[in-house]
Amino acid sequence: MQHPSLRHVAAFCGQCSCGCPELYVDDAAAPERRIVITDDFGQRIQMSVEQLADLVGDVRRGVLDEVVAAVG
Repeated sequence: MQHPSLRHVAAFCGQCSCGCPELYVDDAAAPERRIVITDDFGQRIQMSVEQLADLVGDVRRGVLDEVVAAVG
């Protein structure tokens, strides 16, 4: 993803060769759209930093454990 205002933060690579979802911060975006997550199919979602913090908190509390347990 090439855009001058996007700052790459992380790539979330799995066990395939199909590409990786990635997380960016768009410093030029409105606050409610500052976080950008792309997938390996060219789709993207945008959210606020606060929404990302809620998501991270839920993951840390185990909200998604049942979903990922089916994979691993």
